[in-house]
Amino acid sequence: MDLGIKGRRAIVCAGSKGLGRGCAEALAEAGVEIVLNARGADALAATANDIEARFGVTVIPVAADITTPEGRAAVLDAAGDVDILVNNAGGPPPGVWSDWTREDFIKALDANMLAPIAMMQACLPGMMARGWGRVVNITSQSVRAPIAQLGLSNSARAGLTGFVAGTARQVAHAGVCINNLLPGLHATDRADALDGAVVRAEGITLDEARARRFANIPVGRYGTRAEFGAMCAFLCSTHAGFIVGQNILLDGGATNITI
Repeated sequence: MDLGIKGRRAIVCAGSKGLGRGCAEALAEAGVEIVLNARGADALAATANDIEARFGVTVIPVAADITTPEGRAAVLDAAGDVDILVNNAGGPPPGVWSDWTREDFIKALDANMLAPIAMMQACLPGMMARGWGRVVNITSQSVRAPIAQLGLSNSARAGLTGFVAGTARQVAHAGVCINNLLPGLHATDRADALDGAVVRAEGITLDEARARRFANIPVGRYGTRAEFGAMCAFLCSTHAGFIVGQNILLDGGATNITI
């Protein structure tokens, strides 16, 4: 399918690895020029070079912490006018409610609520003026079904979801569509870290840890970054102009809900 976005320009945050990279690759395959952001300069440069070589599009790497004002300014300065924004940042660590301090919550809000809101506030006016734009926020399945040990993430991402619910409806008339993608477990560094923690805590093998998780995913496996990226690219396409303010689960059926 021709997504109709060849020649558009996108910012993809936290895009050197994992789900962000999957989104960048899918957009590049559709002919989109990418301003690619991540904190690690070496991994970012390698990913940018790989995407350019494979898909023949321009990829501008910007090594910066998107959760800081300085980092956002660097990305936005490099990007100029953009048509597509993919917001992404690593989630806060798991824990127990009684251990979290106000500072912990502020850090979570800065990374997973306030940073993506700031990026939207910076990019939306230009998109609206030009009459077209797409924003995809990568959040979490925990927005639909909160996970107890991820209380920091639950809180921050729920705030972002509420912001998007109102804002998406305020900008849709100008041809700008904002939606959220809610990943479950995918084959990324995050899944490796979670599985490794179980291995260390319980003295089981990695295969045993993964088999336990797979048992709770109806498709019986982790998702791939390519699958995730394909959905992101579709939401950024010309075919998604009637999809507004939605929270779309990509979790292999793990979240057992109907609405």
